[in-house]
Amino acid sequence: MSKSRPSALAALLVRELRITRRIGGAASMGVVFFLCLVAITPFAIGPDLKLLARVGPAILWIAALLSTLLGLDRLFQADHDDGSLDLLFLAQTPLELVVLVKCLAHWLMTGLPLVAASPVFGLMLGLTPHALGAVALSLLVGTPALTLIGAIGAGLTVSLRRGGLLLSILVLPISVPVLIFGVAAASAEPGGIVPFMTPFLILCGLTLVAVALTPFATAAALRHGAE
Repeated sequence: MSKSRPSALAALLVRELRITRRIGGAASMGVVFFLCLVAITPFAIGPDLKLLARVGPAILWIAALLSTLLGLDRLFQADHDDGSLDLLFLAQTPLELVVLVKCLAHWLMTGLPLVAASPVFGLMLGLTPHALGAVALSLLVGTPALTLIGAIGAGLTVSLRRGGLLLSILVLPISVPVLIFGVAAASAEPGGIVPFMTPFLILCGLTLVAVALTPFATAAALRHGAE
């Protein structure tokens, strides 16, 4: 059983990636939405490059947070509709590991493209090379936490039709600590009052806490919704 469990999780990961690719638009939709938010910011703030560079890390992080929410309502919805979720309940593999694998697949298809695109979009805001690297690194560490936190909302709203708005209302307040330390790490300047590593390590800790706790919370929400 111990040997078959990793293979079952690997097969589940491949299945989730294939389904996401077959549906299409998951990665591109998030990146396009990310681009739209970044592109309209100069129209609202103005063409001051110094101001844009100062608020650029916060803009990129807020755009990444909102882009991550796209598609989270479908994380368990398709499995719930076709009955696959009931089979996952009955499988020998713990539901918490199933949740973790599904979150990993979602992040690979939505969060990772945002991390890759962030330096390019950061150039549109006039960020320095150091700021571009700090933004990309903070997003690489922080976006998995956003996906895992969003999975809790997806589990709570899995039985609801059009539960995307409710999911956003539930997830956004919980995501504030990740946003705060992500922006702090991305905005840290060399020789500044707050060094980069301080908020970055706190952000790493938040992600590790999310990895440890959110699969259990999400699994409990899914079991409660199935009752």
